[in-house]
Amino acid sequence: MYKTRSSERWVWFFVGCALAAGIASAEEPREWLERMNQALVSRNYDGVFSHWQGGRVEMLRIIHRLQDGEVTERLVSLDGSGREFIRSGAELACYLPDKRTVVVERRPEGKPLLGNFPSFDESSAGVYDVQEVKRTRFNRRNTRVISVTPRDDFRYGYRLWIDESTAMPLKTQLCDGRGRVIEQMVFASLTLMARIPNATFRPEVATDGFQWIRNEREPVRALAASPQVTWNAIKLPPGFRMTNRSAQLMPGSRSPVAHLVFTDGLASVSVFVESHTSEPVPKGQRSGATRMGSSSAFSTVIDGHKVTAVGEVPPATVRFIANSLKAGH
Repeated sequence: MYKTRSSERWVWFFVGCALAAGIASAEEPREWLERMNQALVSRNYDGVFSHWQGGRVEMLRIIHRLQDGEVTERLVSLDGSGREFIRSGAELACYLPDKRTVVVERRPEGKPLLGNFPSFDESSAGVYDVQEVKRTRFNRRNTRVISVTPRDDFRYGYRLWIDESTAMPLKTQLCDGRGRVIEQMVFASLTLMARIPNATFRPEVATDGFQWIRNEREPVRALAASPQVTWNAIKLPPGFRMTNRSAQLMPGSRSPVAHLVFTDGLASVSVFVESHTSEPVPKGQRSGATRMGSSSAFSTVIDGHKVTAVGEVPPATVRFIANSLKAGH
């Protein structure tokens, strides 16, 4: 009898270990990031949050709904500008009362208006360390604090406070290589609901007399009839690779613009190459870097073409990629 009870204890011991291992596996930091990204695109929510960047704080309201497979979103500034952004499927309408303008454009359906959040693939695993820092209470909710730390100076890191019950991010920070906060978002209130009525997505802005602009970035068919220049980066920062190449007609440009996208699986950089011009480029405009909050841009001239790299990465990264571009046929 004793042996039987002893063996049962060992059986239950191993079962407990297996269950514990399963729970630990389900709570891996990267799995929390996956759950968070899934919650952002699949849940219905209405929240008010503060957005801090470059010493400036703005209060905003975000409403997100997934209904019958289509995403509808509304982002509203609560600080007096009255700006609103309403997305229905792949169409985004930007209401700008201060400019008396409404801009309508296409937007990738997989990206929520709330912002970019870290998600991982095989390439990003080698250039970021992901860890659970602690479990804590935040806004009266149990949260997991997850850190995403870059292994070099070519990309930014994140700290995220993820609600354990909903997997929604209650607080996020974008950090530089020294851990200093560049940008921060904190929810003051966040409500999840089963249904959100259509009326919630109607703009409050009265658009009488507004100018309506539709930005359509159409593929350039004319390129097929002429010799096409192919642009490539001869060297990239560790982990980055090119994921997209296209030619587009951009607002304000009379000639086709080559568009290349480079990513490490988390951070991305867009590079725009303008068509060759015979006009001399002023010496002071041949190269230059700018930074606005978390975004960096760098422009230079390569073989008579103006090359501009833009991304939510450190300035050294856009400079590195832009200067690495070479033309081929």
